[in-house]
Amino acid sequence: MYDPSIIDFGRRSDDYATFRPGFPDSFYDRLGTHVTFSDTTAVDLGTGPGVVALALAKRGATVTGIDIADNQIAAARRRATELGLDHRAQFRVGRAEDTQLPDESADLVIAGQCWDWFDHGRAMAEVVRLLRPGGTHVIAHFCYLPGRSAVAGRTEQLIEEHNPAWTMGGRAGIYEHHIEAMQVLGMQFVEQFCYDHLQPFTHAQWRGRIRTSNGVGSGVMSDQRVDEFDRALAALLEAEFPAEPLTIEHRVWAVITRKPVSAP
Repeated sequence: MYDPSIIDFGRRSDDYATFRPGFPDSFYDRLGTHVTFSDTTAVDLGTGPGVVALALAKRGATVTGIDIADNQIAAARRRATELGLDHRAQFRVGRAEDTQLPDESADLVIAGQCWDWFDHGRAMAEVVRLLRPGGTHVIAHFCYLPGRSAVAGRTEQLIEEHNPAWTMGGRAGIYEHHIEAMQVLGMQFVEQFCYDHLQPFTHAQWRGRIRTSNGVGSGVMSDQRVDEFDRALAALLEAEFPAEPLTIEHRVWAVITRKPVSAP
């Protein structure tokens, strides 16, 4: 569940919008086998700077992005205007557990890289309330793999050196616990899918992406400590991984459920 006293992704909204890569096109291709994007009404929970929402809008959906962080919503609105998608994507400050949107107003509710920060029971009840009968719910993650990428592994070691209390490293990018948690309140399982993706980064891009980490700039580090860490990461990359671009293995994982057309 999101705790703004500990984790605040809005602290690094500019880095988040600029450097954190969104899901690859292949994710939307796979999702498109279950969802029609054109003329779909979607809600993007935990939208951040609107990465998923704007990708859906680009594909023809009408999207409302919800996030608890004012800075993230401001960044999302700027990006929507810059991309000419502000007629399809609107953004508002709010909680995934209480969006204040109308009942049965969405064909698709999606949460990309954020579900773990919600109160799962309340968020699922809100998803079911928002979805029209036959509507689709997606939880998705796009995670770098420290066990399969030397760059990511060394980066996490450096985070732990600068933030010994951080305990969220070493993830494998698979979130099976979400599957059973989504099959509540009558929701029907559709599919789980998972595959790996090679994501290129320049040194500057990787440093910017890592500044958004919950162990670095979005966590308990002060701005001064974030700067110190960033300089140390720059030195590590120059010394150990000088060639650019870096190619860092990521994992795409998603689970899809659907609200029944009629009550079971």
